[in-house]
Amino acid sequence: MQFTFTAETIEWRGPAPFMFLPIPQELSAQIKLIAAELTYGWGVIPCTATIGATTFTTSLFPKDGAYLLPIKVAVQRTENIQYESTVTATIEI
Repeated sequence: MQFTFTAETIEWRGPAPFMFLPIPQELSAQIKLIAAELTYGWGVIPCTATIGATTFTTSLFPKDGAYLLPIKVAVQRTENIQYESTVTATIEI
């Protein structure tokens, strides 16, 4: 499953040192349909994400009925991402 979306980065007091990109509800609903087959615990789902020219591995975090894409500090620096930046990401699950 691969999809591309655009969202505004948020801060969440979850595991540091990440900021997060909320995955839109309609895409989160599609992920939920197959989540049980993909999760390795606590509802997190491993994925590969690409932002700009940077591809990285991470895991989607469930939050409030949707998912969040953590953006690692190295990716934030390389792609010059700040809080409340509008970012386009491609995710492969």
